[in-house]
This record gives sequence, structure tokens and C-alpha cells, in this order.
Amino acid sequence: MKNKKTSILIITLMVFAIIMTACGKKEANDGKSDKLSGEVVLYTSQPEEDIQEIIDAFNIENPDVKFNVFRSGTEEVVSKLLAENEMNNIQADLVLVADSVTFEALKAKDLLLSYDSKEASKISEDFVDADKMYYGTKILTTGIMVNKDVIKSEINSFSDLLKPEYESQIIMPSPLYSGAAAYNLSLIKRTENLGLGFYDGLKDNDVFVGQGNGSVLQSVISGEKGIGIIVDYMAIRSIAEGNNIQFIYPEEGSPIITEPIGIIKNTENPEAAKAFLDFLISEKGQKIASSQGYTPIRENVESPEGFKELNDIKVMKYDNLALYEAREKDKIEFAEKFN
Repeated sequence: MKNKKTSILIITLMVFAIIMTACGKKEANDGKSDKLSGEVVLYTSQPEEDIQEIIDAFNIENPDVKFNVFRSGTEEVVSKLLAENEMNNIQADLVLVADSVTFEALKAKDLLLSYDSKEASKISEDFVDADKMYYGTKILTTGIMVNKDVIKSEINSFSDLLKPEYESQIIMPSPLYSGAAAYNLSLIKRTENLGLGFYDGLKDNDVFVGQGNGSVLQSVISGEKGIGIIVDYMAIRSIAEGNNIQFIYPEEGSPIITEPIGIIKNTENPEAAKAFLDFLISEKGQKIASSQGYTPIRENVESPEGFKELNDIKVMKYDNLALYEAREKDKIEFAEKFN
């Protein structure tokens, strides 16, 4: 009887050991699964070459993460996202578009995932959503681009663009396509000494409304137009490429956007999405942004040559919630004014 009990005990211990070994193997496999993999769908308004460079750098350490990128102007990106939401079929895992006002709209529709990034400590609280739904990734300033072969007189302000001598010489991006332009529209309309009268004056001066900022860049570089309202990095890049271009920070102040990134709440690959967000605002990611000609949002990364530091820029400001609430009406009025 004693031998029988001993045998049962030995068998029990052997079974327990087998189970523990199997569990150990499963834990080891689970440990391997910590390596990021799978597909990440990114919706963005960032230029294709720039976002691909960031993805390539991220993939050096995370080669098993595959990206599917949809790229268009912010307004078209958001329209696509909201249409998918209506059908309960959002395809995106991450959204990286122009401005915080756009993200306030997505946040209001409960589309974003709250994530407390480990990299946020080096970013000003001004550029991080209080609920950790989105994070700024860079500083983009809107100003005035001038082709000095076409325009010989000095321009210092937005108001200067309303002078009769610049009739038919100005191009601006459309707020119906560009998120930066949509932000600028609502902000400038509510800025003292500019307001709606600024846009009335542009229309009277026969301003040409292009599509995105890229259309402004090409028109001014080619000399088709002498003056463009444009985001800083495009103009300053063109100067570095040898074009006879000047970029002006307007006396009234400059609208600033931060091209935030946020994670979609129902993402199917949250860990990879979080890792990409972290990378974008990490020191390594911000150095890439700086090398691309963007003003970094991270405190310990220097701005590229030719750009003002944020502290040296007169920033045009208004309440983001008010801008969010006004945006659609402002766009409708703009469309009616400029057909």
C-alpha cells in the first residue's frame, strides 16, 4: 500500500513538472510575442517622403511592423475617417494630421485612445492633450513666402498683402483641403486688425486659392505667383535648395500648428501604434524631423538652420474649443466667398 501511494505521488509530481515545463515554454513564446509585429494603418497629411523616412527609421528596430499609409490633405483624411466611423468600419490605427483643433473634433466623437507616452516629459504641456488623446509632433508656422525675382518691394505683414500693387500676385492654400489653412482661416478671422476683412481684401486683390501648401510652393518657386501664404518648412527648404525666396514671419503674429498624432480607440494593433507614437516624439524621431526641416517639438532637440526658435516667434493664438466649434461654418462661408 505504501509503495502504491509512493507511485501515485511520483506520478503526480511528474505530471505537475510537465505542466510547469509547458507553462514555461508558453511564457517563453509569449515573451517572443512581445516583439512588435503586424500591420499598422496610418492616416496622415504629412508629405509622403517625410513620413516614409520616419517609418523606415522605426522599422530598423521593429522590422516586423508593416505600415499601410493613406496620405491626403487633412480635411480629406478626416472626411474619410468620419465616413468610416459612420459605417462602424474605421480602418486607421493612427492619425497624424495638421492641427489640434482637428483632434478636438475626433476627441469629441470619442474616436481616440488615451495613452500616457513615456516620451511626453520632454514636451511642453501646451502641446499635449490634457487627457493624453493626442500629442504634437513638430512646430509648423504659417507665414509669407516671396519670390524675390518677382516681388521687389518689402513685405512685413499679412496686411501688406492687401496693397493694390500685389493684385493677382498672391496664392494661398484652400481651407477645404489643407488643415493648416482651415486652422488659419478660423484663427485669422478672430484676430484683431485682420478678421474677416483680411479675406475680403484678399478676394478683392484677386488671390488664387490653390489646393494644399505644395501648390503654393510650386507656384511661387516657378514665378507664376510672387507671394504665397504657406507653412514655414516648405519655404525654408526651397531657400536651402538655392531658390531666390524669402520667408517672412508676419508682424501681426504667426499661426502655429503642431501636426499631432493620436491612436484610434478601436485599433487592432495598440502596442505597435503606441510604439510608433513614442518613436515620433522621442529624441531620435525628433532629430529626424529636424533634419527634414521641421522645428522639433521636443525641448532637447535643436531647430534646423533658417528657422526661428519658438520663443522668438510672435504666436497668433485663440481658444481651441472656439476654433473647433467655428471651423465648419467658417469653411462654408469661405467656399461661398471664393466659389
